[in-house]
Amino acid sequence: MRTLSVVLLSLLVWGCGQQATTTESASATEALAGGQSNVKDDDSQQDVVKIAVNSPDHTTLVAALKAAEYVDALSNAGPFTVFAPTNAAFDKLPAGTLETLTKPENKDQLRTILEYHVYVGVLSEAMIQDGMTLNQVSLDNVTLNKKDGKITVNGANVLGSARGSNGIVYIIDAVLLPPAK
Repeated sequence: MRTLSVVLLSLLVWGCGQQATTTESASATEALAGGQSNVKDDDSQQDVVKIAVNSPDHTTLVAALKAAEYVDALSNAGPFTVFAPTNAAFDKLPAGTLETLTKPENKDQLRTILEYHVYVGVLSEAMIQDGMTLNQVSLDNVTLNKKDGKITVNGANVLGSARGSNGIVYIIDAVLLPPAK
């Protein structure tokens, strides 16, 4: 009887270990399949995408990021400085512009516009100098101005900022459009 108990206990322990390994493997596979955006962040340190996702004033930006398949890129380690237009900023675009840009056939154009809002590196407010230029991910420059504590980027007003785990988000009141090529 004692031998049977030892064998059953061994099988039980072995079986539990196998089940945990299978579950862990499935979770790891799911995380890899979903990309970086599927990785769970510590809520106290949200990445730049999660900052936008959790802002009711940036639903249009989040929809554009998804349409351009740019969420994973901005969920990576960074560091990034993102100039994030508000919903009201997108509303200022000519009628039909956003609808046209979010069509699948215009994904590359939309992505270029979004890349014009991203700088690789963290640029704190203290680092910003009047007349400073930044070369954005789109390979085009933006100009920052700072006067009396107010910051603008290509004329768009910076309304506030939020630090994330992989960079900083500056909230702006206009959509930045790259120069025509």
